[in-house]
Amino acid sequence: MAREVAESCVEGIVMEMVSSYSHNFFASKTDLAARRIEAIGYQVGLQLSERYTMERPRFTDNLEIIKFICKEFWSELFKKQIDNLKTNHKGTFVLQDNRFRWLTRISVDQSIDGQDSDSKAAQAASMHLYFPCGIIRGALTNLGIPCAVSADISNLPACSFVVRIKP
Repeated sequence: MAREVAESCVEGIVMEMVSSYSHNFFASKTDLAARRIEAIGYQVGLQLSERYTMERPRFTDNLEIIKFICKEFWSELFKKQIDNLKTNHKGTFVLQDNRFRWLTRISVDQSIDGQDSDSKAAQAASMHLYFPCGIIRGALTNLGIPCAVSADISNLPACSFVVRIKP
């Protein structure tokens, strides 16, 4: 029997975690908050990849692992596959999600002076992306691909996750 958690509960926990680390625990140290949020995501990714690959045969190469993340792993997390996968065949992969669920409900604090609403939205969204970057990095590391993962947001709620495999 599959164990599931309501999507709204997961989204609420992620939003509260980002808010707590960004505004309460490390309010003046956003880089420290970002590292902590990413580390939590990393642990979640390790555990989820373990769960989702338990019944599978071992992967044979990096591309097969990346495809698993884009199709099956992403479908388990977000009920859809990654919309687009690109690679330079030199260890860099770009996973494009045209409507990333966790960015669709972010509210922007309008009280921040001196910034336009797009800049405010990008700033708010960037803190919310450390967690999924950690999830991807944790899952890939557990599957044998040590990597760095970053996110790029240019057209909300679309998001690209850039995976750079470490040599």
